[in-house]
Amino acid sequence: MAKKVAVLGAGSWGSVLASLLDENGSDVKLWSYNPTQVKELNEQHTNKRYIKDFTFAESLVATNDLSEAIDGVDYILFVVPTQVTRSVAKQVAKILADRNQTVNLIHASKGIEEKTYLRLSQVLAEEIAPSNRHSISVLSGPSQAEDVVTHDITLVTVASDNPKAAKEIQGLFMNNYFRVYTSDDVIGVETGAALKNIIALGAGALYGLGYKDNAKAALMTRGLAEISRLGMSFGANPLTFIGLSGVGDIIVTATSTSRNWRAGNELGKGHSLDEVIKNMGMVIEGIATTRAAYELSKKRGVDMPITSAIYHVLYDGADIKETINQLMTREGRSEIE
Repeated sequence: MAKKVAVLGAGSWGSVLASLLDENGSDVKLWSYNPTQVKELNEQHTNKRYIKDFTFAESLVATNDLSEAIDGVDYILFVVPTQVTRSVAKQVAKILADRNQTVNLIHASKGIEEKTYLRLSQVLAEEIAPSNRHSISVLSGPSQAEDVVTHDITLVTVASDNPKAAKEIQGLFMNNYFRVYTSDDVIGVETGAALKNIIALGAGALYGLGYKDNAKAALMTRGLAEISRLGMSFGANPLTFIGLSGVGDIIVTATSTSRNWRAGNELGKGHSLDEVIKNMGMVIEGIATTRAAYELSKKRGVDMPITSAIYHVLYDGADIKETINQLMTREGRSEIE
């Protein structure tokens, strides 16, 4: 019998994951708060704002009724922006409780909640009662939605503290172009997934300023070092950060024209943060994540100079070139600390 899956969030990644699950034989409902988007998906089978030049299968059904979307499902996959995950989870929690329904929760969003500094699995755990969930898992890795939809070879990780759930979710998503590995390091996978967006902002800014491959390689490598330090301060496995959700996700996000890279590129060209946000017209996860990671690093006493530098550019109006000069002229130190 086909597994029933509700995919919450019809942006690029949500709609593509819904399409993949539908292709794999799951019974999928794709939820969007936007009735116009739902109408387009159901009638035209397109999602032009997010995925250009692609037609979804007619078997993929969208709805803007959250109750309808999660009715009787085995899995709920959250792919909504980080900062609205809690509000959507609250709505889901009430529906599940009213129905006495129990599901497996998955999220594929990449960020840290502002003010609370919580990872998204922690947000879901706070809002959805244990009696209404079997497990909480995270799906992450180097995966551009536009490439997955064209069946480009893609490898990701599903992390959960429930090995049985991780194995089931692995089977749910895997096919001949989308390979899934399992992990028990939820902390490491979520930390890498969230903080790589900060490095992508930096990589875009370097490009906008005219820097070349040497600078990009330096940023990615040292960025990974500080992401690892923060994750390990919470108990993450250091090996996770040299895997798909660590170095893999940094590579794909910081070397492509990802949303966060494009935002950084505009900053590097001299545009203000307000201009960048307005012109992008979509959520740039790395901006909020930079603030959360910066504040968290101060709270934890973790040295994160690149994150700190990007924070001061975004939120204090620091000059990018002077900030880079300050990074480069710090006192020398050992690479392995």
